[in-house]
Amino acid sequence: MTSQRRILVTSALPYANGPIHLGHMVEQIQTDIWVRFQRHRGHECYYACADDAHGTPIMLRAQQEGISPETLIERVHGDHLRDSQGFLISFDNFYTTHSDENRQFSELIYNRLKEAGHIVRRTIEQAYDPEANMFLPDRFIKGTCPKCHADDQYGDSCEVCGATYAPTDLKNPVSAVSGAAPIRKESEHYFFKLADFEPMLKEWTRDGRVQPEIANKLDEWFEGGLQDWDISRDAPYFGFQIPGTSDKFFYVWVDAPIGYLASFKDLCNRNGLNFDEFWMEGGNTELYHFIGKDIAYFHTLFFPAMLKGAGFRTPSAVFAHGFLTVNGQKMSKSRGTFVMAKTYLEHLNPEYFRYYIAAKLGSGVDDIDLNLDDFILRVNADLVGKVVNIASRCAGFISKRFDGQLADALPEPALFAELTGQREQIAELFENREFGKAIRAIMALADRANQYIDAEKPWQLAKEEGREADVQRVCTQGLNLFRVLMIYLKPVLPAMAEAAAEFLNDPLEWNGLDAPLLAHGINKFQPLMNRVEQDKVDAMIEAGKQAPAPEPATATQQPQPSDITPVAETISIDDFVKLDLRVALVENAQPVEGADKLLQLTLDIGIEKRNVFAGIKSAYNAEDLIGRHVVMVANLAPRKMRFGVSEGMVLAAGPGGEDIWVLSPDSGAKPGMQVK
Repeated sequence: MTSQRRILVTSALPYANGPIHLGHMVEQIQTDIWVRFQRHRGHECYYACADDAHGTPIMLRAQQEGISPETLIERVHGDHLRDSQGFLISFDNFYTTHSDENRQFSELIYNRLKEAGHIVRRTIEQAYDPEANMFLPDRFIKGTCPKCHADDQYGDSCEVCGATYAPTDLKNPVSAVSGAAPIRKESEHYFFKLADFEPMLKEWTRDGRVQPEIANKLDEWFEGGLQDWDISRDAPYFGFQIPGTSDKFFYVWVDAPIGYLASFKDLCNRNGLNFDEFWMEGGNTELYHFIGKDIAYFHTLFFPAMLKGAGFRTPSAVFAHGFLTVNGQKMSKSRGTFVMAKTYLEHLNPEYFRYYIAAKLGSGVDDIDLNLDDFILRVNADLVGKVVNIASRCAGFISKRFDGQLADALPEPALFAELTGQREQIAELFENREFGKAIRAIMALADRANQYIDAEKPWQLAKEEGREADVQRVCTQGLNLFRVLMIYLKPVLPAMAEAAAEFLNDPLEWNGLDAPLLAHGINKFQPLMNRVEQDKVDAMIEAGKQAPAPEPATATQQPQPSDITPVAETISIDDFVKLDLRVALVENAQPVEGADKLLQLTLDIGIEKRNVFAGIKSAYNAEDLIGRHVVMVANLAPRKMRFGVSEGMVLAAGPGGEDIWVLSPDSGAKPGMQVK
């Protein structure tokens, strides 16, 4: 057993002007799995989070509802906590940035930075709403994009062409608050001299604290020179007043990450923990932040510099993840795929989503796609068809024939050792946030367990005279293999693991992997997980269409979001040569009824014909593909889909939507030719 580590973990703070959706849950689930894994291994690990409760959007939302901002954030806080708990997120503390602790830390850090000469003041010109009598954040100015001339775009970036610009560049600007044309007005603001920390930040971002993709993106900021950061906002503003001023408030992105300190301080006050050991230099502890890639700038430049300048420790690492797409596209209310956490929980088991997201997550910042057809197939095949199936096929024999008593020996101890022998490999994958690889490794072990049961056939042995002891031993072996799998899956499926622990009469502890359950009493088996039903998924999507529109972009969005699309994990030439790429002639193509993206293709590869489903409907009419040559992966295992069996994969490239291109070889190609 490794020595005990002391770890504090945070995830990004959800904004308190509206409900959380499945995109938020990806981050919380990723964080929770990692936290639960650390605890499972015996480490002291705390998970602190909070609502981000300040800023103009919250102030205006409260005004619209005719309530105080405090009333709004208190209500939303309860909703957020309910939904997170519904997804089995194991916070040690879920707090709010509108707290005495956060005010004290924000003022302390500001005063220390000011005393050290890292704060300057200067007068700037800003957009001002003459009717609402307030300065306007960039996201509260709308107009015509100066680059592509699209209407109704925000004051900092265009959602149509992706251009970024200053609000003064926007054509025909209007205030999103009152509709009035903004005017220009001067105001004195406070700035944090980020460039003072450039040497430290260059070293910090290149010593393994951030992922390579993020470090490469940050180099763009260093190349352009780190600029002073405006940390103040003018009244009226819902937030903390800057010490020594009468009408200036901390910008929400100042006190939001400081909320990590405040939430943990509240936990320390209640549980008798030592705050300094986790947040001051020299403590033998670790500190990790899980965030979305769109807010990496704040967490890898601003926040570490503020902490360093104020005498606090910097994070051990910052882990960024990609965005959630649904069926290959951005979440959309019109398609019903902008699913709120509450809506999902009203229709589906949260552990379906936890498992599916875990199976997709890696250590990089790639976007994660929730393909709803694949979601149903994978959860049903893996969890119900593989894992639960092991227990359900063995439990009845033990309960009915042996009064719930397991045999006193395993008939195949080598197979048990094979499964437990994977613990360090699986542990390393969880530790490095390679959850998808961990899931694949665990499911491969589930296949081995099912192969054993299929070969031994306890249901057949039970019919043969004099084979009672063999039935007990085979089922004891099967249930012990199931137990190993559930110990591995416990961080991902905590509720299912709890039910399995009750059934097996065992706590399913990681340090108990070596000792099988022998001559041990188990309880009556109860169904551990039901299949995902298509009608439940359909009902969730329909409910998503009827739900209120999602909130507009919030003050906590990164002002210059980046679209980081890293190259996938490298493979060796040995991996590549396993692919059998063949030229195929499209003999027939037709849309798939009930599928938004799929075309059903009949492909001639020379030696035989294949039926393949390809997600290229958004880019091609079916009839236009007939007679074309494409390249396909011919040795991909057949995959059973809701619409039939797909016997290969057509290669295509592009970002999606209409921009998808099949890779047609030269006109001289013949069906069946290998592509080298």
